[in-house]
Amino acid sequence: MYSLTLNGHRVTVEKNINLLEYLREEAHLTSVKNGCGEGACGACMVLVDGKAMRACILNLEKVAGKSVITVEGLSEKEKDIYSWAFMKAGAVQCGFCIPGMVISAKGLIDKNPDPSPTEIKKALHGNICRCTGYVKIEKAIAMAAKALREGYDPEIKANYRVGDRMPRVDAKGKTLGTAEYVDDMQMAGMLHGAALRSKYARALVKRVDIAKAQAYPGVVAVLLAKDVPGERFEGHVVHDWPAMIAEGEETRYVGDALALVAATSRKIAKEALALIEVEYEERKPLLSPQEAMAEGAPKIHQAVDRNILRTTKVKRGNVEEAINKARYVVTQKYTTPSTEHAFLEPESALATPNPDGTLTIYVGSQNVYDDHRGIIQILGVSERQVRVISKMVGGGFGGKEDLSVQHHAALLAWHTKKPVKVTWDRQESIRVHPKRHAADMEYTVACDENGKITAVKAIIITDTGAYASLGGPVTERACTHAAGPYQIANVDLTGIAVYTNNPPAGAFRGFGVPQSCFAMESTLNLLAEKVGISPWEIRYRNAIEPGGVLPNGQIADEGTALKETLLAVKDTFASSPLAGIACAMKNSGIGVGLSDVGRMRLLIENGKVMILTGAACIGQGLSTVLTQIVAETTGLNYKQLETGNPDTYTTPNGGTTTASRQTLFTGEAARIAALDLKKDLATHSLEELEGKEYYGEFSAQTDPIGANKPHPVSHIAYGYATHVAILNEEGKVVKVVAAHDVGRAINPTGVEGQIEGGVAMSLGYALTEDFPLKEGMPTAKFGTLGLFRATNMPEIECIIVEKNQVPLAYGAKGIGEIATIPTAPAVAGAYYRKDGKLRTSLPMSETIYSRKK
Repeated sequence: MYSLTLNGHRVTVEKNINLLEYLREEAHLTSVKNGCGEGACGACMVLVDGKAMRACILNLEKVAGKSVITVEGLSEKEKDIYSWAFMKAGAVQCGFCIPGMVISAKGLIDKNPDPSPTEIKKALHGNICRCTGYVKIEKAIAMAAKALREGYDPEIKANYRVGDRMPRVDAKGKTLGTAEYVDDMQMAGMLHGAALRSKYARALVKRVDIAKAQAYPGVVAVLLAKDVPGERFEGHVVHDWPAMIAEGEETRYVGDALALVAATSRKIAKEALALIEVEYEERKPLLSPQEAMAEGAPKIHQAVDRNILRTTKVKRGNVEEAINKARYVVTQKYTTPSTEHAFLEPESALATPNPDGTLTIYVGSQNVYDDHRGIIQILGVSERQVRVISKMVGGGFGGKEDLSVQHHAALLAWHTKKPVKVTWDRQESIRVHPKRHAADMEYTVACDENGKITAVKAIIITDTGAYASLGGPVTERACTHAAGPYQIANVDLTGIAVYTNNPPAGAFRGFGVPQSCFAMESTLNLLAEKVGISPWEIRYRNAIEPGGVLPNGQIADEGTALKETLLAVKDTFASSPLAGIACAMKNSGIGVGLSDVGRMRLLIENGKVMILTGAACIGQGLSTVLTQIVAETTGLNYKQLETGNPDTYTTPNGGTTTASRQTLFTGEAARIAALDLKKDLATHSLEELEGKEYYGEFSAQTDPIGANKPHPVSHIAYGYATHVAILNEEGKVVKVVAAHDVGRAINPTGVEGQIEGGVAMSLGYALTEDFPLKEGMPTAKFGTLGLFRATNMPEIECIIVEKNQVPLAYGAKGIGEIATIPTAPAVAGAYYRKDGKLRTSLPMSETIYSRKK
């Protein structure tokens, strides 16, 4: 028996179980999140006798006789103040880490009511946030401390409009831990699912014996590939990814599922997996694109030649002639690694059968409609037999676009006729879901005597891993953006995505452009040196401007403001001898001739306007943006507006949250629907419109790659940015200045948060993050991925440039991806100025951040 005081109440527990397990599964205190299970992320932070500690590494014996406090145990005053501060500061994005941050803050403030910025950073060292860049979290903690000392008068405002710093509509629930993520859900009779993964990256599966697992007490079902009732293979673009590997087939990576188990507890499900006997014939894996493309290499997928998934080419002008005539030419090779998304919420799905024979699946992904399409294909059922509903999404960054747990939960629930939850632990998440593409790049850039770029030739080879995922489009985007945001008449750009037996690579914030931007911007610095001009000057002389022609042939629109971002950082760069600079561009919208539609439904219900779309909010603040757009258009106040969860039964398909598209596409759809509502509000009250619906849809017409046009429209809009990274004498990054052309900032606080989070992610990419593999098996744990923590973060100055006057979504352009793109090359440029060493691979070597091998 173990007794402790939990949130002021004495409790007694019989078994010495893990504290996090007890708090979540038995005490149902779901503010305490399971982010990593290894004591690295801080999402499960609790106060033990006043000290912030990680619940996942404690058992009940260690806390017996002590006081344990979770966010649920805060006083009402504390709840009010922390939720106000975190909302007001803009500290909440995906929200999964925030209750843990609040606990660390309380542990600090209870001991030190007036903490310094340095003390706040130190207190957060045990907490990781992948979204925010920590800046606004630190600000929120300082605000909370002051309010607890001196009191506060929360601002009451109802008429938030476009351009206002409206607090996020979901911030309070996320701060206090009442917002529900899938793994917070419980259902009567719920089973737990788990998958047996391949032991080898490449092996023939000769036999799978499930008899012992089937007989294990508590096991309800064990499924094999033969039990998939519909199409066994699925995928975004190419249906090459099997729900399970069948006997007689080869595994393609260590994340392949061989069998599924449903049991009465997670523990039993895991134990049953160990009883499944698999007979393998191990085969030599292909672990690099070069191996995979070699003559005579075995085929990972039979339908492709030389294991090449896709080749993209972008050509304009006469590159060879321009290079031959150029005054200066630089040729250089670069490599960038695979990296892990490290969203704080591991993948989770809950599937539950309904009395009418249909199935409802609760998910935390980037598009319920993508999930729906894949699930109905695998189950072999009609559209209306499956309903997919999104709960809160604890980060995504592209890593939650593919099916991961959704289809396995659905299969198990379909067979058992009982609710089944499948939640990955962190190591399974690291092992299985797609990563950022590793890339090998060779660049040749030429210019005249004045530094005017005359030609760019680049070959980009990406490791797309075992399955296609979005590897083709990612490599295409790396290629189409490979020459940067400059006016260049002659380009020859080739992107090749190659299958290997490594974990798949797919969408990751920046979608291939962080790789090619690092190479292009680093090469520009070498070219500037040859010309004898500054890195800033060579960029300004070549920068795209309205009416100019981008490397892909598209004419830049009047809202183009790259030069404005360069001018915004000019003095900072000039005054800092250890500063590096880089520019970037990133499309808003899928573009390149593909279907790209935003959809919105407004429903008047109970005297309020329900804002309904299938577009996912994964931390970027879409629900708040849509609220502001509807408020701006109709004149209603935000208290008259409410947002619903994405749901394939009730919300229209707003498309995937990807390609920095939702604010523009679904935002414009919201504006269109709201204009119709505004007309009716001119003659009717909201109450008189009860039950009425308004629909908005916006689609963009673009041209495919290789379109036979002199000036094709590849994308409806582009965002532009210039980042400056400044080092101190020791070589530490002390400041990043990030100037962004965002078109129009619907919510400046949200825009800043995206920039700050993007900079933090890119600093990790540049300096500390890696994804080591051994024979195709990931060897990293969450705590060794090299993610930036609060104590690593430099000062970040955000400069928002607003120039776009088009009415679409009030002029907004995407910000989610571009914020991650220019920081890494800016840092590389700073180090080059400091010590003259060209760093051509990431994470950069020979820096103060370099980890011992």
